Amino acid sequence: MRLFDAILDANHRAIAGDNSAGVRVADFPDELPVVALTCIDARLNRFFPGVLGLPEEHFIWLRNAGNIITSPLSSTMRSIALACAIKGGREIAIIGHTDCKVRETTISQLIDRFKALGIERHLLPENLTDYFGVFASEQQNVIRGVDFVRRSPLIGPRIPVHGLMVDTATGKLDWIVNGYEVLDRPASPAPPPLHMPSIGEAAAGLVSRASAELSGLKTVEAKIGETTSRASQWISELKAASSPPPSPPKAPPPPAPPPVELRRHIPVPPRIEPPPKVGSPKHRY
Repeated sequence: MRLFDAILDANHRAIAGDNSAGVRVADFPDELPVVALTCIDARLNRFFPGVLGLPEEHFIWLRNAGNIITSPLSSTMRSIALACAIKGGREIAIIGHTDCKVRETTISQLIDRFKALGIERHLLPENLTDYFGVFASEQQNVIRGVDFVRRSPLIGPRIPVHGLMVDTATGKLDWIVNGYEVLDRPASPAPPPLHMPSIGEAAAGLVSRASAELSGLKTVEAKIGETTSRASQWISELKAASSPPPSPPKAPPPPAPPPVELRRHIPVPPRIEPPPKVGSPKHRY
């Protein structure tokens, strides 16, 4: 069991009524002292360092409004880094708390409160959220702070960075970020370094490439005539392949019937017999 595993185990047993619960500090000589960042809320005064089961000489207590860290190189990070480098801190804990007043304050309320102090809006930083680190969730604020500490170049890579929450009503501690688990995860293999060619290598590559391209041009020049002679054949074949097959010849149309000549029917008059000659047998009575 490591230091903060023992701290949370003892804390939970004490909350449950175990009067003998505690931390054997002598079992963790290489993990002490602890650097802890908490809020300035006065309700926390009665909890630390007793809620961790640590004596004062092993507890380096840093505080700011809202236990906020705004960047890996912020002024709060400077204090944490010096607590490790000068005071010998071995582990870091960012400890938030329930019912935080910073979380409950909106930007508009913050502007009004500054105005009540005689500070007009134009005198304040342009981005109040980033500058004051205003947050909407105590847990997310702790996670954000742990991430900034872990990414800070001022903190050694083997120092565990924990995130905890303390209940201001009971003093119970809960994990938000277990720093041991993060350190125990295998690191992702680094990608192989990119090879950057020297000036000599780059020049040799350019000469080789130019020679290959010139050789290719000569080959192309020798084949221009051949390619040109075959171009017409390729075009003809492509046209033949893409043209639709010829349709069968159409049968000649049947000969048109001769035109019918329309004529009007003209009646033929009756034949008129010539009068009989005188003395002919027909005049004989």
